[in-house]
Amino acid sequence: MNTPSGRPLPEHIGIWGELSTTAHELRFVDVAGVRTRVLRAGSGPDLILLHGTAGHLEAYARDIAGLAEDFRVTVYDMVGHGWSALPDYPYTTEVLSTHLIGLMDALGIESAHLSGESLGGWVAAWAAAHHSDRVRRLILNTPGNIADKPEVMVTMRESTMAAVRDPNPATVRRRVEFLFHHKELVTDELVNLRRAVYARPGFVRAAENILVLQDPVVRKDFAWRPEWVGRITAPTLLLWTDHDPTGGLDEAELLLHWLPDARLHVITDAGHWPQWEQRDEFLHAHREFLLLGKDPA
Repeated sequence: MNTPSGRPLPEHIGIWGELSTTAHELRFVDVAGVRTRVLRAGSGPDLILLHGTAGHLEAYARDIAGLAEDFRVTVYDMVGHGWSALPDYPYTTEVLSTHLIGLMDALGIESAHLSGESLGGWVAAWAAAHHSDRVRRLILNTPGNIADKPEVMVTMRESTMAAVRDPNPATVRRRVEFLFHHKELVTDELVNLRRAVYARPGFVRAAENILVLQDPVVRKDFAWRPEWVGRITAPTLLLWTDHDPTGGLDEAELLLHWLPDARLHVITDAGHWPQWEQRDEFLHAHREFLLLGKDPA
């Protein structure tokens, strides 16, 4: 789109500008006593989007409008994340999965497609393995460190805690830039949203509870293993990228062997957030797989 001066507008103006022509509702929902921030838009088959470690629902700001053309989209802040409540207990994969199923119950969603990024993919997969009747199709978007590499856990833990303990523009920008191949796409708006979350009273303790999954001792009880991954009956699409800092295609191959019904689609020229860096391909992959049951080309 060009302005009267002939100068093109940037593709991304702002997070809420992405939703300027899409009817949506943002509210808080009680999920077993946890005040949970939820955004809903669109109509059609239910699709729930799950963000990553120490993230929030705006991770999908560039995708909600497009997905709402075909789905009833629900995107939310997981317990202990974003602007949802911060109860003081470890946020293990089981806890986060139970919160997801509780949210579905609170919203009257009997079953849904799940699409999770990073930690959100882990939670979605855990839910699909342990609540198979609630999950129709599953998309695991850069689910992250399937092989439990210690260096990735250390990086995630140290960069997150540095940003949370001192949420100044530089430390938070470094944490957000970790997610991107194209660092120039990290806007001040996105950084300042993270700063606002990390500056919430009690969020240092919440971050410690989030990062228990980066502790090898805790992680071993929830780590990706064929024993539970093999119980997933939902058809599954693995969305990988060529510049994901948390895991390469060798880890995607592990999941392809463990999952009973899975296929792989690689998005190029993107890092850990293809839903932001390569939005059109991300949306196309969702429509092809969830609506048509086809492997995205």
